[in-house]
Amino acid sequence: MRLERLLGTGVEKVHDLGSSHSWTLHRAALADGRDVFVKAARDQAAVFAAEAAGLRWLGEAGPGAPVPEVVAADDRMLVLPWLPTSSPSREAAERLGRELAALHTANRPGVYGAPWDGFIADLPLDNTPDDRPWPAWYAERRLEPFLRLGARHLSSEDVRLVERVMSGIDAIAGPPEPPSRIHGDLWSGNILWTGDRALLVDPAAHGGHRETDLAMMALFGTPHLDTVLGAYDEAAPLADGWRSRVPLHQLHPLLVHVALFGGSYRASLVEAARASLG
Repeated sequence: MRLERLLGTGVEKVHDLGSSHSWTLHRAALADGRDVFVKAARDQAAVFAAEAAGLRWLGEAGPGAPVPEVVAADDRMLVLPWLPTSSPSREAAERLGRELAALHTANRPGVYGAPWDGFIADLPLDNTPDDRPWPAWYAERRLEPFLRLGARHLSSEDVRLVERVMSGIDAIAGPPEPPSRIHGDLWSGNILWTGDRALLVDPAAHGGHRETDLAMMALFGTPHLDTVLGAYDEAAPLADGWRSRVPLHQLHPLLVHVALFGGSYRASLVEAARASLG
Protein backbone atom coordinates (compact mmCIF):
# COMPACT_ATOMS: atom_id res chain seq x y z
CA MET A 1 0.00 0.00 0.00
CA ARG A 2 1.31 3.41 -0.97
CA LEU A 3 0.49 4.91 2.43
CA GLU A 4 2.44 2.20 4.26
CA ARG A 5 5.48 2.76 2.03
CA LEU A 6 5.27 6.52 2.59
CA LEU A 7 5.00 6.23 6.38
CA GLY A 8 7.19 3.18 6.94
CA THR A 9 4.59 1.54 9.18
CA GLY A 10 1.53 -0.66 8.79
CA VAL A 11 -1.97 0.68 8.21
CA GLU A 12 -4.71 -1.16 10.08
CA LYS A 13 -7.82 0.62 8.86
CA VAL A 14 -8.78 3.43 6.47
CA HIS A 15 -12.03 5.38 6.70
CA ASP A 16 -13.10 7.32 3.62
CA LEU A 17 -14.23 10.87 4.39
CA GLY A 18 -15.37 11.97 0.95
CA SER A 19 -13.63 14.23 -1.53
CA SER A 20 -12.63 17.84 -2.05
CA HIS A 21 -11.73 19.39 -5.40
CA SER A 22 -9.66 16.74 -7.23
CA TRP A 23 -8.57 14.60 -4.27
CA THR A 24 -10.06 12.21 -1.72
CA LEU A 25 -9.94 12.48 2.08
CA HIS A 26 -9.31 9.68 4.59
CA ARG A 27 -8.67 8.85 8.24
CA ALA A 28 -6.15 6.07 8.72
CA ALA A 29 -5.37 4.07 11.86
CA LEU A 30 -1.71 3.06 11.91
CA ALA A 31 -0.11 -0.03 13.42
CA ASP A 32 1.96 2.17 15.74
CA GLY A 33 -1.21 3.53 17.40
CA ARG A 34 -1.44 6.86 15.61
CA ASP A 35 -4.37 8.12 13.59
CA VAL A 36 -3.60 10.35 10.62
CA PHE A 37 -5.47 12.45 8.08
CA VAL A 38 -4.70 11.64 4.45
CA LYS A 39 -5.32 13.51 1.22
CA ALA A 40 -4.85 11.34 -1.84
CA ALA A 41 -5.00 11.78 -5.61
CA ARG A 42 -4.93 9.22 -8.41
CA ASP A 43 -2.50 11.28 -10.47
CA GLN A 44 0.40 13.47 -9.47
CA ALA A 45 -0.86 16.44 -7.51
CA ALA A 46 1.56 19.36 -7.31
CA VAL A 47 -0.93 20.96 -4.94
CA PHE A 48 0.19 18.53 -2.20
CA ALA A 49 3.81 19.62 -2.52
CA ALA A 50 2.70 23.25 -2.28
CA GLU A 51 0.53 22.56 0.77
CA ALA A 52 3.31 20.66 2.54
CA ALA A 53 5.85 23.38 1.73
CA GLY A 54 3.42 26.02 2.95
CA LEU A 55 2.70 24.32 6.26
CA ARG A 56 6.39 23.78 6.95
CA TRP A 57 7.22 27.36 5.97
CA LEU A 58 4.50 28.78 8.21
CA GLY A 59 5.85 26.63 11.02
CA GLU A 60 9.26 28.26 10.60
CA ALA A 61 7.78 31.49 11.99
CA GLY A 62 8.32 30.07 15.47
CA PRO A 63 7.45 27.25 17.89
CA GLY A 64 3.99 28.64 18.58
CA ALA A 65 2.91 28.83 14.94
CA PRO A 66 -0.70 27.56 14.77
CA VAL A 67 -0.16 24.90 12.09
CA PRO A 68 0.06 21.11 12.32
CA GLU A 69 3.21 19.19 11.46
CA VAL A 70 3.48 17.49 8.10
CA VAL A 71 3.78 13.76 8.86
CA ALA A 72 4.66 12.84 5.27
CA ALA A 73 4.07 13.97 1.70
CA ASP A 74 4.80 12.89 -1.83
CA ASP A 75 3.38 13.69 -5.27
CA ARG A 76 0.12 11.82 -4.59
CA MET A 77 -0.44 12.01 -0.83
CA LEU A 78 -0.31 14.44 2.06
CA VAL A 79 -0.42 13.05 5.60
CA LEU A 80 -1.13 15.16 8.70
CA PRO A 81 -1.84 14.19 12.30
CA TRP A 82 -5.48 13.39 13.02
CA LEU A 83 -6.75 16.37 14.98
CA PRO A 84 -9.87 15.82 17.11
CA THR A 85 -12.04 18.91 16.85
CA SER A 86 -14.16 20.70 19.43
CA SER A 87 -16.56 23.61 19.55
CA PRO A 88 -14.89 27.01 19.11
CA SER A 89 -14.33 28.73 22.44
CA ARG A 90 -13.60 32.35 23.29
CA GLU A 91 -10.36 31.30 24.98
CA ALA A 92 -9.16 29.44 21.87
CA ALA A 93 -10.17 32.42 19.72
CA GLU A 94 -8.11 34.79 21.87
CA ARG A 95 -5.13 32.44 21.61
CA LEU A 96 -5.60 32.25 17.84
CA GLY A 97 -5.50 36.03 17.60
CA ARG A 98 -2.20 36.18 19.49
CA GLU A 99 -0.65 33.28 17.58
CA LEU A 100 -1.75 34.63 14.22
CA ALA A 101 -0.23 38.01 15.10
CA ALA A 102 3.05 36.27 15.95
CA LEU A 103 2.91 34.25 12.73
CA HIS A 104 2.52 37.43 10.70
CA THR A 105 5.20 39.48 12.44
CA ALA A 106 7.92 36.99 13.43
CA ASN A 107 10.65 35.91 11.02
CA ARG A 108 9.13 37.81 8.11
CA PRO A 109 10.05 36.83 4.55
CA GLY A 110 12.02 39.33 2.51
CA VAL A 111 9.71 39.40 -0.51
CA TYR A 112 6.13 38.77 -1.56
CA GLY A 113 5.40 35.36 -3.04
CA ALA A 114 7.19 32.13 -2.11
CA PRO A 115 9.94 29.81 -3.40
CA TRP A 116 7.49 27.16 -4.67
CA ASP A 117 4.66 27.00 -7.20
CA GLY A 118 1.46 27.88 -5.38
CA PHE A 119 -2.14 26.73 -5.54
CA ILE A 120 -5.41 27.95 -4.10
CA ALA A 121 -7.88 25.06 -4.13
CA ASP A 122 -6.58 23.36 -7.29
CA LEU A 123 -5.98 26.57 -9.26
CA PRO A 124 -2.37 27.66 -9.86
CA LEU A 125 -1.27 30.64 -7.77
CA ASP A 126 1.65 32.78 -9.01
CA ASN A 127 4.19 32.77 -6.19
CA THR A 128 7.07 34.28 -8.16
CA PRO A 129 9.18 36.08 -5.50
CA ASP A 130 8.75 39.82 -5.96
CA ASP A 131 10.32 42.70 -4.04
CA ARG A 132 8.02 45.40 -5.41
CA PRO A 133 5.57 47.17 -3.06
CA TRP A 134 2.50 45.14 -2.13
CA PRO A 135 -0.09 47.08 -4.21
CA ALA A 136 1.63 46.37 -7.54
CA TRP A 137 2.28 42.75 -6.55
CA TYR A 138 -1.31 42.18 -5.45
CA ALA A 139 -2.78 43.71 -8.60
CA GLU A 140 -0.50 41.77 -10.95
CA ARG A 141 -0.11 38.42 -9.16
CA ARG A 142 -3.47 38.02 -7.41
CA LEU A 143 -6.17 40.14 -9.07
CA GLU A 144 -5.36 40.22 -12.79
CA PRO A 145 -4.86 36.44 -13.34
CA PHE A 146 -8.11 35.52 -11.59
CA LEU A 147 -10.02 38.34 -13.26
CA ARG A 148 -9.03 36.72 -16.57
CA LEU A 149 -10.10 33.28 -15.32
CA GLY A 150 -13.46 34.52 -14.06
CA ALA A 151 -14.24 37.04 -16.80
CA ARG A 152 -16.58 34.64 -18.62
CA HIS A 153 -18.92 34.85 -15.63
CA LEU A 154 -18.79 38.67 -15.44
CA SER A 155 -20.11 41.52 -17.53
CA SER A 156 -17.73 43.90 -19.28
CA GLU A 157 -18.80 46.53 -16.74
CA ASP A 158 -17.86 44.20 -13.88
CA VAL A 159 -14.43 43.63 -15.40
CA ARG A 160 -13.86 47.36 -15.84
CA LEU A 161 -14.84 47.93 -12.21
CA VAL A 162 -12.16 45.53 -10.95
CA GLU A 163 -9.68 47.07 -13.40
CA ARG A 164 -10.42 50.46 -11.84
CA VAL A 165 -9.44 49.04 -8.46
CA MET A 166 -6.22 47.67 -9.93
CA SER A 167 -5.29 50.95 -11.61
CA GLY A 168 -5.99 52.99 -8.46
CA ILE A 169 -4.66 50.51 -5.93
CA ASP A 170 -1.74 52.67 -4.75
CA ALA A 171 -4.21 55.20 -3.36
CA ILE A 172 -6.42 52.69 -1.55
CA ALA A 173 -3.93 50.10 -0.27
CA GLY A 174 -3.06 51.96 2.93
CA PRO A 175 0.39 52.53 4.45
CA PRO A 176 3.25 50.25 3.36
CA GLU A 177 3.56 46.92 5.15
CA PRO A 178 6.51 44.53 4.95
CA PRO A 179 5.71 41.00 3.76
CA SER A 180 4.26 38.57 6.29
CA ARG A 181 4.01 34.79 6.31
CA ILE A 182 0.30 34.45 5.59
CA HIS A 183 -1.99 31.43 5.29
CA GLY A 184 -3.50 32.84 2.10
CA ASP A 185 -6.87 31.03 2.20
CA LEU A 186 -8.00 31.59 5.77
CA TRP A 187 -11.73 31.00 5.61
CA SER A 188 -13.41 29.35 8.58
CA GLY A 189 -13.33 25.88 7.00
CA ASN A 190 -9.53 25.97 7.14
CA ILE A 191 -9.49 26.62 10.90
CA LEU A 192 -9.60 23.51 13.07
CA TRP A 193 -10.70 24.16 16.64
CA THR A 194 -8.90 21.61 18.81
CA GLY A 195 -9.66 22.17 22.45
CA ASP A 196 -7.68 25.11 23.82
CA ARG A 197 -6.37 26.34 20.46
CA ALA A 198 -7.08 26.53 16.76
CA LEU A 199 -4.81 25.20 14.02
CA LEU A 200 -4.70 26.37 10.41
CA VAL A 201 -4.83 23.84 7.56
CA ASP A 202 -5.07 23.82 3.75
CA PRO A 203 -2.94 26.93 3.24
CA ALA A 204 -2.16 28.80 0.06
CA ALA A 205 0.83 30.14 1.99
CA HIS A 206 3.11 32.89 0.70
CA GLY A 207 4.65 36.19 1.65
CA GLY A 208 1.74 38.61 1.54
CA HIS A 209 -0.07 41.38 3.40
CA ARG A 210 -1.20 40.42 6.90
CA GLU A 211 -4.55 42.17 6.46
CA THR A 212 -5.37 39.57 3.77
CA ASP A 213 -5.74 36.74 6.28
CA LEU A 214 -7.94 38.86 8.53
CA ALA A 215 -10.15 39.89 5.60
CA MET A 216 -10.54 36.27 4.53
CA MET A 217 -11.64 35.30 8.03
CA ALA A 218 -14.37 37.92 7.78
CA LEU A 219 -15.52 36.95 4.28
CA PHE A 220 -17.60 33.89 5.16
CA GLY A 221 -17.70 34.34 8.94
CA THR A 222 -15.44 32.91 11.65
CA PRO A 223 -16.56 31.99 15.18
CA HIS A 224 -15.62 34.58 17.81
CA LEU A 225 -14.05 36.77 15.10
CA ASP A 226 -14.22 39.94 17.23
CA THR A 227 -12.26 38.15 19.95
CA VAL A 228 -9.66 36.93 17.43
CA LEU A 229 -9.26 40.43 15.99
CA GLY A 230 -9.11 42.11 19.39
CA ALA A 231 -6.35 39.81 20.59
CA TYR A 232 -4.51 40.20 17.28
CA ASP A 233 -4.64 44.00 17.33
CA GLU A 234 -3.45 44.07 20.92
CA ALA A 235 -0.47 41.84 20.09
CA ALA A 236 0.41 43.43 16.72
CA PRO A 237 -1.50 46.71 16.22
CA LEU A 238 -2.98 47.15 12.76
CA ALA A 239 -2.54 50.27 10.65
CA ASP A 240 -5.22 52.95 10.82
CA GLY A 241 -8.09 52.34 8.44
CA TRP A 242 -7.57 48.60 8.13
CA ARG A 243 -11.27 47.86 8.36
CA SER A 244 -11.97 50.05 5.31
CA ARG A 245 -9.47 47.96 3.34
CA VAL A 246 -11.16 44.62 4.08
CA PRO A 247 -13.06 44.65 0.73
CA LEU A 248 -9.81 45.22 -1.19
CA HIS A 249 -8.25 42.14 0.40
CA GLN A 250 -11.44 40.14 -0.24
CA LEU A 251 -11.30 40.77 -3.98
CA HIS A 252 -8.80 38.00 -4.62
CA PRO A 253 -10.71 35.18 -2.86
CA LEU A 254 -13.94 36.39 -4.46
CA LEU A 255 -12.34 36.27 -7.91
CA VAL A 256 -11.12 32.75 -7.09
CA HIS A 257 -14.70 31.77 -6.21
CA VAL A 258 -16.03 33.30 -9.42
CA ALA A 259 -13.43 31.34 -11.40
CA LEU A 260 -14.27 28.09 -9.58
CA PHE A 261 -18.01 28.34 -9.06
CA GLY A 262 -19.33 30.89 -11.53
CA GLY A 263 -21.69 33.81 -11.35
CA SER A 264 -23.16 33.04 -7.93
CA TYR A 265 -20.30 35.09 -6.45
CA ARG A 266 -20.59 37.95 -8.94
CA ALA A 267 -22.71 40.22 -6.71
CA SER A 268 -20.31 39.86 -3.76
CA LEU A 269 -17.36 40.62 -6.03
CA VAL A 270 -19.00 43.74 -7.45
CA GLU A 271 -19.93 44.93 -3.94
CA ALA A 272 -16.34 44.47 -2.72
CA ALA A 273 -14.91 46.27 -5.73
CA ARG A 274 -17.24 49.23 -5.24
CA ALA A 275 -16.46 49.35 -1.51
CA SER A 276 -12.72 49.29 -2.30
CA LEU A 277 -13.12 52.37 -4.47
CA GLY A 278 -15.09 54.14 -1.76
